[in-house]
Amino acid sequence: MAEPQRSRAVFSSEDFRLIRTAVAYYIREVKDDPESSKYANLYHRIGRVG
Repeated sequence: MAEPQRSRAVFSSEDFRLIRTAVAYYIREVKDDPESSKYANLYHRIGRVG
């Protein structure tokens, strides 16, 4: 029986930094939108990962 292949990361640490910067920019653009809190939560989750 073959061993399962090891998972590879989809995003690099640099990718997370870039995504977090983009989300931070978007949060400023939609700060008055009721959904902006969802993006703020995403921003903080990304910070914990990357």
